Amino acid sequence: MSTKKFRPDVDAPVYKGGYSPYDIIKEGTIAIVVVGILVVLLAVVFGSPDEPAITIKKWSNAAPIDFATTALSELNGTSISASYGAPYNHNGPGQQLGPLALARWVGVRIPINSADDFVIDPLQSQPNNPALKSSLTAWETASASTRTTWVANYTKVAGHMTFTNGNVVVPAANAGPVPVMINDLTHMARTGALDTALLSGNGFYTTDYTKPLLFIADGSYLGDLAQKQHMLGNQWGMMNETGSYPGQPWLWLYTFWYQVPPMNSSSNGDIEVFAIMILLTLVLFFLPLIPGLRAIPRKVRLYRVIWREHYRDA
Repeated sequence: MSTKKFRPDVDAPVYKGGYSPYDIIKEGTIAIVVVGILVVLLAVVFGSPDEPAITIKKWSNAAPIDFATTALSELNGTSISASYGAPYNHNGPGQQLGPLALARWVGVRIPINSADDFVIDPLQSQPNNPALKSSLTAWETASASTRTTWVANYTKVAGHMTFTNGNVVVPAANAGPVPVMINDLTHMARTGALDTALLSGNGFYTTDYTKPLLFIADGSYLGDLAQKQHMLGNQWGMMNETGSYPGQPWLWLYTFWYQVPPMNSSSNGDIEVFAIMILLTLVLFFLPLIPGLRAIPRKVRLYRVIWREHYRDA
């Protein structure tokens, strides 16, 4: 005869009650069929709520000044991606968790030189344009200090930039080839050629949209659209869908942390929220091993509500 003491938090008592028949195969089949029919019918009636993807072509045609201003920020190194840090460059600390510089630990895995990758290299791919070729030659042969002076002079007058007759126009400035480069890059973007140039760097067939996405995100056009669609972080955007369609309510816990300090204003908010979710996941995973917490379901007697029919009959 066993003399082992019964431990209510660990041991399960021997069940001595009755049993109810249950066909899990039948129930599962019915559930799959019903959900499948509903998915097909709703897809036919409503279609996909997602709007067409934002491209550089669409952006530059809808907001050419914003595009040209962003292109200048790529050239002078002041854009978000240019100063982000790892994994794109060494120009910023990147995401870090307290004293832990996690981004720097990972290192620069996707090297991005904003001036070359977003402006110079795409322009060099354009054929049959003597004026542009001459401007690029002047840029390449100039010293670093001269380039800095050109870009600084153009930046000073960029606040008065206008888009007239299909061209980016700025007041006269001693900016060397920069006005031609920005204007031609805008033309290139409005035709869709820049989308192709940024994608074709890794081969003929590619699904790597890193460069065009970074370029678009550096401007304000995408953010303005996101705000109108209630997709920003401070609008619970992670669980929203475009338009007025319902989104993913199961993501409420993840996006909730973006609404509270310090994550709602921290430059390291992403890694902080990620760390919180990892911690909560570990607590849930090890819940059966945590004394006290594992006893909560037994103490609150929630099981009697779930199996109320059994306990009513008993």
